[in-house]
Order: sequence, then structure tokens, then C-alpha cells
Amino acid sequence: MDVSTPVRDERAGKTPEIDWQAALAEHGRWLRTVVHARLGEPQAVEDVMQEISLAAVRQRAPLADASKIAPWLYRLAVTQSLLYRRKQGRRRKLTANYARQARPEQESGREADPLQWLLADERRELVRRALARLPRRDAEILSLKYSENWSYRELAERLGISPAAMQARLHRARQRLRNELAALEVTEGDL
Repeated sequence: MDVSTPVRDERAGKTPEIDWQAALAEHGRWLRTVVHARLGEPQAVEDVMQEISLAAVRQRAPLADASKIAPWLYRLAVTQSLLYRRKQGRRRKLTANYARQARPEQESGREADPLQWLLADERRELVRRALARLPRRDAEILSLKYSENWSYRELAERLGISPAAMQARLHRARQRLRNELAALEVTEGDL
């Protein structure tokens, strides 16, 4: 996946001017995933994406290296998400709207088996609850990995860290998710 961003003409001796409209269009999808992982509400994602766009266009110090746009946008997305949360005055869960939106699709016009539907719904709910109990960074990395289906390298480039560090973070996040799922299943089984 190419992470280069369009840059306007570079004038002699000056830092190249970045075409922010093109950069935001190119990186918008995964930025939305980052914001959604932090806020959990579709309308909030749109509000924060507007703030990210404004902040990118208004930034005063030009980026000297166009290859650093993705990590800079990532940091901007995280910052704007935190500012939005503070502005709202309450903490939002990672997966607040997933429960209402996630329902099994009907397969080729056939009714799904009610038992399978119920079991799948319960598994999704357990995963949602386990993700909500994880540190935000872990939930965000897992959401990006599995919703965007990116490699370690692609994730690392977007987040501005080394692939080895990304592999370690993802491994720890998966382990924490497994532990949370195990704890939830034991708790649910005891009821």
C-alpha cells in the first residue's frame, strides 16, 4: 500500500507545500478508523474529521518531509479525538454503537438458524465487552489491524513506529484481548 502523499511544486530552497486535500482524501479511511476506535460514534467521527481537516490546512509550520504525513495525521487524529471527548464532557466507549448496528446478514434469502444467530450475537457482544475493557491503544491497534486488514508494516507506517514495535504491540494487544475474553467467559459461565 503506497503511503506517499501528493506534494505541490517544490520551489527552489523552500519546503514543498503539501496538497492537504489530496493527503486527507488518501489517508481519510484509516484516519476514520482511528477516530472511530477512540470515540465509537459515527457522527463524532465526522465532526472530528472536519477538525482534522481544518487543523491540517491551518498548520503553520510546514512538514519538511512528505513521508512523515501519515504519522503526523495519526497524531493529529488522536489529539483531535481527545479534544472532542473533553468538549463533550464524558468518556465514550470504543464500541458504543456496534451493538445496535451489528446483526447477522441473511444469507442468499434464507433464514439464518436462530441458534447460530444467537451464538454469533453473544460472541460479538463478548468481543465488544472485552475490547471496551482493553487500554484504548490496544483496542485501536486491533481495530485497525482487523477492520483494514493491514500488515505490520502498513500499520507501523501509519502510526509512525517500526514494524518490530508494531508486531510486539499487536502481540500484547491480542494477549490482553484473550485474557479479557477468558475472564468474561468465566464470569458469564458462573451466572
